[in-house]
Amino acid sequence: MGSLENGSDEPLTPEGRLFLQKEMNQVIYCAIGMKQPLDVDALKLAIQSCPMYTHPRFCSLLVRDSAGREHWRRTRVEIYRHVVPVHGPVAEGLSDEAAVNKFLADLSTDSPGLMGDDKPLWDVHLLMAHQCMVVRIHHALGDGTSLISSFLAGSRLVDDPEALPTIGPSLSMMKRRSDGGGEWWKAVVRVLEVVWFTVVFVVEFVLRTMWVSDRTTPVSGGAGVELWPRKLATARFSLEDLKVVKSAVANATINDVLFGILSVGLFKYIDHQSPNAVREGTRITGVAVVNLREQRGLQELSNMMKGNPGLRWGNKFGIILLPVHYSRSFGDPLEYLRKAKSMMDRNKKSLEAHFSYKIGDMAMTFLGAHVASLLNYRIFCNTTFSISNVFGPREEITFGGNPITYIRVTTSSLPHVRLQNTRASSSVVSRMKSLSGLMWGV
Repeated sequence: MGSLENGSDEPLTPEGRLFLQKEMNQVIYCAIGMKQPLDVDALKLAIQSCPMYTHPRFCSLLVRDSAGREHWRRTRVEIYRHVVPVHGPVAEGLSDEAAVNKFLADLSTDSPGLMGDDKPLWDVHLLMAHQCMVVRIHHALGDGTSLISSFLAGSRLVDDPEALPTIGPSLSMMKRRSDGGGEWWKAVVRVLEVVWFTVVFVVEFVLRTMWVSDRTTPVSGGAGVELWPRKLATARFSLEDLKVVKSAVANATINDVLFGILSVGLFKYIDHQSPNAVREGTRITGVAVVNLREQRGLQELSNMMKGNPGLRWGNKFGIILLPVHYSRSFGDPLEYLRKAKSMMDRNKKSLEAHFSYKIGDMAMTFLGAHVASLLNYRIFCNTTFSISNVFGPREEITFGGNPITYIRVTTSSLPHVRLQNTRASSSVVSRMKSLSGLMWGV
């Protein structure tokens, strides 16, 4: 593969450089299930027709200059080097779901295999026996919002092969989020709450980069854990069941319900692994990755491909801390949801995600990528788990003419238990009968 000489190299963004540091070298793995057997030639053609394929990041080599600074250098993409058919079962005696998870876990320990200097930092593995396409992309190329929007721009609706899918919350959800107003004193109280909760976060954020850490539990991570062999597991929850639980607590959201489920799941796992090893009330802190772009439709997000400065391609997200307190049992199971909602409501009143993004950007600018990556690494080492989710399509979709049955995402190289949720709209999930895509990585 030869590089293109016409045109200068483009320096990486500060966030892109962060993900290339040894401590934060992250790769995104996306498993995409297909309804029909995989057609290698049709999928290659669909990949080449996808806007992601022609984006400069996906057509560039990672190179370093004499000072060690990373740059993107345009090159010609040879599709046969990026699409790898895998014939036969990837694991014997396992269901398709378990086999795909094992393949992802094994692949995630092979991050250096993606980091060659002879081709762009992405590839696609076609698991023929499991009707699954596994996309592996280095995080330096973009974040979840950038990548899912560009992938969906190459997809089409099952019901209308010429129409693009839509992503993001429904108009009714956006309206509920924007509802507000009221007396002037309520606005003053809201401002004071934002200031207070933001200050509290800033203090804890700084302490977490230094020495404050969670107590050791059976789910604790720490430095070096990201190098261990990995185990992935998936879970599905009926959306109708989640709605029933949500309706039992005033103003609760699906995210509140999911986080309540995750917290009680962690508690039960701790009890199973080490009964009576953790004291009642012990704090277990999670890190949530939050998209900082305004949620828009797919057509507007596709402008990132065209260099729209307001919709910059790449990585633009912050983090928030999610503290939960270990409890063996509540008399009322809904108490887990109430506590999760209370904690999530406090986070919504702060600017912590924006602050973490800004402080990270400043650290990259003034201290350099190595120091910034160490500070980020310390935060993950001093907490217990991480969680993120992205909005999926609101309709049933196809890729290369093959209907998609699920999208599951995980990442590598964090010293954490990793929880990832890919959310579709209710119209899609009601046909699938479940929220598919919640994935644990250990």
